[in-house]
Formats: sequence, structure tokens, C-alpha cells
Amino acid sequence: MGEPHITVSGLTMAYDDFVIQRDMNFTVNRGDIFIVMGGSGCGKSTLLRHLIGLIRPTKGSVSYQELSFWDASPEERRRLMMKMGVSYQSGALFSSMTLAENIALPLAAFTSLTPPEIQGIVSLKLALVGLAGFEEYYPAEISGGMQKRAGLARAMALDPDILFFDEPSAGLDPISSRLLDNLILHLRDNLGATIVVVTHELPSIFAIGNNAVFLDAESKSIIAQGDPKRLLAECEIPKVRQFLTRGGNGKADTISQGSKQ
Repeated sequence: MGEPHITVSGLTMAYDDFVIQRDMNFTVNRGDIFIVMGGSGCGKSTLLRHLIGLIRPTKGSVSYQELSFWDASPEERRRLMMKMGVSYQSGALFSSMTLAENIALPLAAFTSLTPPEIQGIVSLKLALVGLAGFEEYYPAEISGGMQKRAGLARAMALDPDILFFDEPSAGLDPISSRLLDNLILHLRDNLGATIVVVTHELPSIFAIGNNAVFLDAESKSIIAQGDPKRLLAECEIPKVRQFLTRGGNGKADTISQGSKQ
């Protein structure tokens, strides 16, 4: 067991009277690559918005190192959010700004760094995601995979403790998806970041995840949690097995080996 970094206790997510998930309990340990998975409409992206402080829970709490986000003072909440980086599904880059300007935006808004210092950090972050030399390119001038990596560079601008990804591999070809998976592993191993990933992509789930929750839309609850490879090998819940095998023969060796190719 590692050091708890995010603790979710008794969390119920709802829009007015419509409950999405109820009584959720799980822990993301420091250094985890934590996967949020489940079928369409189960609340994966809604959970992500709760974790980053965009939505107040209907019930329960989200705590960071024992500090409850919504019980904290506004200044404490701001400090917590400054330690988070978010990479959105589309990249969410400003199309009228160059990559350098996109990444410089949070640095200019939330630090007192000088323009030359910001420029140096921007170049470093782009180099970390394999985009050295692309500072003056606009989002429309680069591929979808490069846009996702640029979005990640912006998410890392303020050196966050936790990185959140919303469907990072969506729309990417297998090679680009694998490169992004390798980059996520590199960030965890070399920067010590805790990473939370919302995804339904099986190769990514098995390649990078060491902890996970499975959200079920029908019961509106977490029906499985743990290492995805262990869930594949041991979990007997039909919905979870069907998701992790996509209706295949359910053999753990077949999928786990395929994720490494």
C-alpha cells in the first residue's frame, strides 16, 4: 500500500434528482496510474470533474492528503487546484495561439516569472512531450496526436503533483496511442506524478494502469476495483469481464501480452 494521495469517501454524484453514482469509496495512492473505466453513461467524466473541483458532490467528500476539498477555505482550494494539471480529450488548445503561447498562458497568469523564464519553461515542457522546436506552430498545423501531447505540456506547465487525463487515446491510431501511453509512464516514473486516466481503451488500460475502479451505470455504483490485470485474471463479475475482454474468451494472457506489443 502506498501513501494515499486522493481519497474519495461516500461520494454521490447527481444532477438534481438524477443520481449518476452513489456511495463511491476508493483511494488513489501517490504514484498510481489510476484508471477510471466503465461503459458509456456510467459517469466517468463526471467523476473526473468532481475530482478536479469543478462539481461539488451531492454527498460525501474528495480529499487530497486528508484535506477535504470542499471543507477547505477558498485559498486552500486554490492551492490544491494549482497542484493539478488536466489534459482534455480534444487537447483544448486555443486555436489562435501558438503552442508556446498556449503553454505560457498558465505560467503568465499564476506566476511572477519573467518572459524569458517562461520561454525557457515552455521549451522544456514541449521537449518533455517530444515537441521540441514546435513552439511557433499553431494547433491546426500539427496532427491530432501532437495536439494531445501539446495539451499535456500545458497541463504540466505549473509542475502539478497530479495529472488528470480525459480519454487521452481517443481518436488516435495505434502507434500514436502507444507513444502517448509510453509518455504517461515516463511522466510517472521520472517526475513522480500521480496520474488519473479516464479511458475505455483496453491496450492503454493494461499497458499503464496499476489501479482502477469500474463504474456501473445500472447499479450506479463501483462494482470492481484494483489492478486491471488482476481484475482480468480474477474478477468473476460478468459486466467487468465482458468489458475487459470485449466479449472475447477472457484469457488474461492473450490481452495482457497484446498490450505489450
